[in-house]
Amino acid sequence: MEETIAGSADTPRLQRSLKLWHLIVYGIIIIQPTAPMGIYGVVSNIARGHVVTTILIAMVAMLFTAISYGRMARVYPRAGSAFSYVSEELNPKLGYVVGWAMLMDYLLNPIICVIWCSQAARNIVPGVPFAFWAVAFALLSTYLNTRGIQTSGRVNAVLSIAMSLVVILFLGEGVRYILSAVHPTAHDLLRPFYDPATFSMTAVFKGTSVAVLTYIGFDGISTMAEEVENPRRNILLATVLTCLIIGILSMVQVYVAQLAWPADQPFAPPIVDTAFVHVAARVGGPFLFQFLNATLLVANMGSAIAAQFGASRLMYSMGRDNSLPRKPFGVIHPRHHVPLNNVLIVGATP
Repeated sequence: MEETIAGSADTPRLQRSLKLWHLIVYGIIIIQPTAPMGIYGVVSNIARGHVVTTILIAMVAMLFTAISYGRMARVYPRAGSAFSYVSEELNPKLGYVVGWAMLMDYLLNPIICVIWCSQAARNIVPGVPFAFWAVAFALLSTYLNTRGIQTSGRVNAVLSIAMSLVVILFLGEGVRYILSAVHPTAHDLLRPFYDPATFSMTAVFKGTSVAVLTYIGFDGISTMAEEVENPRRNILLATVLTCLIIGILSMVQVYVAQLAWPADQPFAPPIVDTAFVHVAARVGGPFLFQFLNATLLVANMGSAIAAQFGASRLMYSMGRDNSLPRKPFGVIHPRHHVPLNNVLIVGATP
């Protein structure tokens, strides 16, 4: 297997230079520490306020999926993720279908993120046209992904720290507001988990079907299997730990948000899609409202970079296995040791 992946000694190939913490940071970035903020209002309305419960149920379900990915990576430590697993275990033709389905998802993610970031940037600097921001963000993501795996790792670490600090700021302001203005009772503290006045298993499960979006993207960790030290161990650990970290962090965020927002005030249109930033405005005023808006822009930019990273590795694996033309897709740049052609193709897609 290792000989097949590596090729001859003279052939440029992906370098195994990433450690476990690199994988975890990558997973957190592609999912985003702010993941529950975008869907908070929708889930709250569907689940009748039981957002914490839906996040918890979704985490348990996604952990089983994460373990499955990790166990498959032990057997097939290759960059193709589910494409490689299905091709090897079932049938190359089925793997081809899975690979293309994954590729559409990986290509769509950077496009959505670039569009969202461009629109958010226009909200901050309205005089600059949308097209300028779209090109600028696409070029930035592409440039960073061409600089090699270590550069991507450092950028991911910086973005992760920045977003985590903002989450901590929100939690601090939220706790201050709850203690000073809400004065919660014991019933209030349990309400985000279970409110007998509004609880419905049907509503909770419907909300859970949306809450799973909080964890979407962790499978991208398995696309790095050829660039990580000890992939048979670290892919499994990183995938499971990423789900746990995101799950716990998400539960804490929505728990504070639910305590800060009045239980008898559901999120009505048009604020339902941006409900979390309105909670931020309640607990921290206009500054936290704008700061959180800017942070979501950074988070989506980080997700675009990470998704482009994963897409280029998937295309490389498909090119190497002749599911896509070996040239240009199955080629590694001899200097930067990245699938440069694929990075440029994904970067040109938006």
